[in-house]
Order: sequence, then structure tokens, then C-alpha cells
Amino acid sequence: MLVRERMSTRLILCAPELPVAEALEQMKKERIRRMPVADKNGKLIGIVSDKDLLEASPSPVSSLSVWEMTYLLSKIKVGEVMTKKVITVTADTTLEDAARILVDNKIGGLPVVNEAGAIVGIITETDIFKSFIDVLGARKKGVRVTTLVADRKGQLAKITAAIAAADGNIVAVVEMPATDSTTYEIMFKVIDVPLEKLIEVVKPHVIRITDVREA
Repeated sequence: MLVRERMSTRLILCAPELPVAEALEQMKKERIRRMPVADKNGKLIGIVSDKDLLEASPSPVSSLSVWEMTYLLSKIKVGEVMTKKVITVTADTTLEDAARILVDNKIGGLPVVNEAGAIVGIITETDIFKSFIDVLGARKKGVRVTTLVADRKGQLAKITAAIAAADGNIVAVVEMPATDSTTYEIMFKVIDVPLEKLIEVVKPHVIRITDVREA
């Protein structure tokens, strides 16, 4: 799965000359938490978050009058508070790489740029979560079973063959590391097979079933 398949192409950009107050109002209206900043040619030059804008605003307990605060906010521009060293990805970046970059850098979104540096989309933590839901088959009703298996070649093939022989349809499968190097966990989401039957056909091919539930 690539970023291009999950990114948002409905871009809400702002110019570096936009006053902070207007940028905040735009974010509130569009219900977004970050905006890429682009020049007049559409080239990415920064990114600004609602946190950046709020930190640039006068404190509500300030002794300034409302007119003074409004004046100050009209003078502060997005270009003064934006992050200039922007971490970006391309549309061909894998989704797992994008997720890793978000986690490693503790950020919530990544602008997607083309070879010329123009912004073509944005992918956020919400997009990643939605993909996670799809990968795990969370929107489909079935039997979810987690197993501990030996780390040997062919184990996954044996289990999937057994499920197929029972007319089961696997809608999700996820492999996860276990506590030691000799085993690993596999989670299956299966439809068209009753819970008891699924346990019966899977059990001979695993060390143990650690969790099973209809979900």
C-alpha cells in the first residue's frame, strides 16, 4: 500500500504572508490541525500547526486590550512561525514507511511532494489509522483468532490451507513478533467458518491459540 492510495488531495494551503489570526480561523473552519505553506508557484516552503499559531497568539490573560491583541495578530504572519525544515514523503512512499516517519519524528502529518517540490497531497495519522482498520478487517464481521506458531518455513501456508479447506475466507492476516526468536504470533480474521470449526482446523498447526473471539 502506497501513500498515493491514502493521502488527501483536497489541499488547504496558506501563503507565508497570511496573518496568524486568519490562519487560525481557516483551520477552525476547515477542522484541520495543520496547513502546508506554499509559495505562489505551489512549491512547499513550510508547514504550520494550530499549536504553532496558538503559541504565537497573545495570552488570554494578557493585560493588552482586545484592540491591541487584534493589531498584534494582524502583524504576525504565518511565515514567521511556520516550520521551515519540513519532513516530506512522495506519493510512492510505502504506507509503513510514512507511519514510521510520523512515529519516529513525533509528528501528525506529512506533506506529499513531487519531484519539483510542489505539494500534491498530505497524509496524516488519521489516514494511517483508517488504513490500520482496513488491514485488520475491523469493519467485517467474522472470527478473530490469534495464534502462537513456531518460527519455521511453511507454517503460515499450512494454517491458511487448513482454513481454506474448511471453506473459510481470510479477510485479514497480521504477523507479529513474539517474546522470543523461536516463535511469532499470527492474527487471522476469518469469515464463513463458525468459531468452533475454526479452532478445530487451526489448532493442529500452532503451538497454541492465545485469543479467539467473534468480532
